[in-house]
Formats: sequence, structure tokens, C-alpha cells
Amino acid sequence: MARVKRGVVSHARHKKVLKLAKGFYGRRKNTIRTAKAAVDKAGQYAYRDRKVNKRNFRALWIQRINAAARLEGFTYSQFIHGLNLAGIDMDRKVLSDVAMHDLNGFKAIADKVRSALA
Repeated sequence: MARVKRGVVSHARHKKVLKLAKGFYGRRKNTIRTAKAAVDKAGQYAYRDRKVNKRNFRALWIQRINAAARLEGFTYSQFIHGLNLAGIDMDRKVLSDVAMHDLNGFKAIADKVRSALA
């Protein structure tokens, strides 16, 4: 029976890990043992931060809506409550974009909120 030599498979696996470790600092980019640990940890951070990123953006949208709502004389919570009463179904991403780029449009929304709250 022929002897199995695993050099090709090992080399391919090592190459795959080192390619993912490209740009890392020090031995983390060229020593397979440290590179493997660094790539695994980087994957954990990436997985976690894909969730954190969504939270960060939602917080940013809320800050932008709050700033625009205060210019119209509302607090953020009053504004969102008024939106619900007015039956305006707009998510925070779109609302913040309107608040940033279309002040007249946001003013029109705020007027509808004002009439719904009154």
C-alpha cells in the first residue's frame, strides 16, 4: 500500500489561513500557529460586530431624528408617539435621511404629527 503524504493538503490549508491573515502585524501574518489563532479571533470579532453595527446605526438614526424633532419643538419620544397616532409608518433609517437631506419634507411630517397630537 502506498504511503500517504499530506504535504499538499497541509500546504493548501496553511495558505488559506495565511491569506486571511494578510495585513496583520508581526508574526501573526506569517507564522501558521499565531496566524490561525489571529484569524479565528478576527472571525469572532467580525461576527459579533455585525450585530453591534446594527445597534450603532439605529442609535445614530435616533440622534438625527431627535435633533430634527427638537427644531420642530418635539422631543424624540413625543415625535415617535405622534407618528404612531398619525398613522405614519416610516422606519428610523428613512426618517433620519429625510431629517438630514429634506428639511421641508421633515417639516411636513412634523406638521402631521403636531395635528395628530393636538
